Amino acid sequence: MSAKNCKTEVVTLINKVNTYWQTKNPTHGRAFWDNAAYHTGNMEAYNVTNNEAFRTYSEYWAKQNLWMGARSTDTLKWKYKYGETNDYVMFGDWQICFQTYIDLYNLAPDSAKIARATEVMEYQMRTPNVDYWWWVDGLYMVMPVMTKLYKLTGKQIYLDKLYDYYKYAEDLMIDPETGLFYRDAKYIYPKHKSVNGLKDFWSRGNGWLFAGLARIINDMPENYEHRAHFISQYQKMAIVLKAAQQKEGYWTRSLIDPAHAPGPETSGTAFFTYGYLWGINNGFLKCSHYKKTALKGWNYLTKTALQPDGRIGYVQPIGEKAIPGQIVDANSTANFGVGAFLLAASEMYRYAKH
Repeated sequence: MSAKNCKTEVVTLINKVNTYWQTKNPTHGRAFWDNAAYHTGNMEAYNVTNNEAFRTYSEYWAKQNLWMGARSTDTLKWKYKYGETNDYVMFGDWQICFQTYIDLYNLAPDSAKIARATEVMEYQMRTPNVDYWWWVDGLYMVMPVMTKLYKLTGKQIYLDKLYDYYKYAEDLMIDPETGLFYRDAKYIYPKHKSVNGLKDFWSRGNGWLFAGLARIINDMPENYEHRAHFISQYQKMAIVLKAAQQKEGYWTRSLIDPAHAPGPETSGTAFFTYGYLWGINNGFLKCSHYKKTALKGWNYLTKTALQPDGRIGYVQPIGEKAIPGQIVDANSTANFGVGAFLLAASEMYRYAKH
């Protein structure tokens, strides 16, 4: 198959999946993490397809949410632990939307699109706190916001604070032996174990991190003093995750104990596949060593996760851990899972030249 034909097939697939999702979900929800994670994938899909319907879909969502996350205007009430109300302005699940707002700004600059993002993030960085990212998901949610704002403004503080916040998260959640992250402090071994007494690393949680690292490294200048730290973490994860992949191409919900919650799962697999393809495409992973891993993941995504009508199945529902006995099947779909699939598909389009 020629590279041209391969690219054409990937674009056709992206259009099928994303048109299905947008047709089935014509109304636009709040600017919380699950919707916003979908839009990170939607914008990547737009970047490779130039399908204006995709850009318009994100634009409508942003406008409906007033280009804001949590909407409190009283900084004295702003909080950053878990919360879904409008006073949790500094909680990362309300900040991931800024990634898409910045992307839309870059396509058609208008200060109103990023006014709230800069207001919130610059206020946050003026605080002495560093413990903003206490759950691994938050690294995907907010690290790219800060690198995107760095690229937009040139302000070094975005990189410096990102590193400070990341180091807090790393010290809290990383397993030094594997380089994988626990979802949060509740799951650190041996306090928490899998059903077989092993360390329990949640697939989607580590997918958030692996994909998040991929989304920030290229936005950091090559001479940034801590860039090598993020590259090293990404490359160490690539080694460990390769060994955890199942022969069918997917990763199970508990990465090193497949029996804990067996069977395919799409969201973690899509994030990992995206991360591998990105690394190959950008020279951070050797194609000869990781091509098989990436293509096995892609084969699972297109042959098992993708349903004939364009639905993406086998997505573990919203949660924070691998749950023994939880049913995840072809009918299990979710906005964030579709977003992860679109990320992987967009990198597959870029890979197709190889």
